[in-house]
Amino acid sequence: MIATFVNMVTVIVGSLLGLLFHARISEDFKKVVYQGVGIFTLVIGLSMALESQRVLWMALSLVAGGILGTWWDIEGGIYRFGEFLKRRVARAEGESTFASGFLDASILFCVGAMTLVGAFKAGTEGDYTLLLTKSVMDGFMAILLTAALGMGVAFSALTILVYQGGLTLLSGFLQPLVTETILNEVTGVGGAMVMMIGLNLLGVTRIKTGNFFPALILVVPLCFVPWF
Repeated sequence: MIATFVNMVTVIVGSLLGLLFHARISEDFKKVVYQGVGIFTLVIGLSMALESQRVLWMALSLVAGGILGTWWDIEGGIYRFGEFLKRRVARAEGESTFASGFLDASILFCVGAMTLVGAFKAGTEGDYTLLLTKSVMDGFMAILLTAALGMGVAFSALTILVYQGGLTLLSGFLQPLVTETILNEVTGVGGAMVMMIGLNLLGVTRIKTGNFFPALILVVPLCFVPWF
């Protein structure tokens, strides 16, 4: 769990630094930050999505996961939790900005292969190298995201604690079940979700990214279906 705590600290510190820019830059400059971060996020998401070797399974999991997530209103629940946090610590923060920052940062920091593999290596081998490398990357990304979206990004550290920390603690049990194919396909679906964030930041459309969370689970059993 040491590396997970370090990751949380880097995200919080990066968010505090980004908050200095968020509070002081004009709307015109914020627009430029949105565009820059949006393009960068699209590039990250595309590189992750290309890890998928079974694009049909990615498509099926995204469509089915999106339908389930919309039915269950997952994004609405995440936003309500973000608003709960905002009422406690950031009364001056814009409503949608806080919740969006929390949601987008949580997805970006947790859906990649570095999180999965790093957690397994930390939990089973005591090797923190991958998670510490991820921590540095997340810290810099937190600066950019917070400059664009505000204080909600800092609270993605809670998601890192629950998700990444949980994977680390359960790694001994989960590692034998996780194959290279599963890693690739989960990373691919995660990359598609990161691309959704990039499109939202660019203002191209408004995709309810949180509603696609079930796709990350649905793609796993599909990996055991024979691929021709």
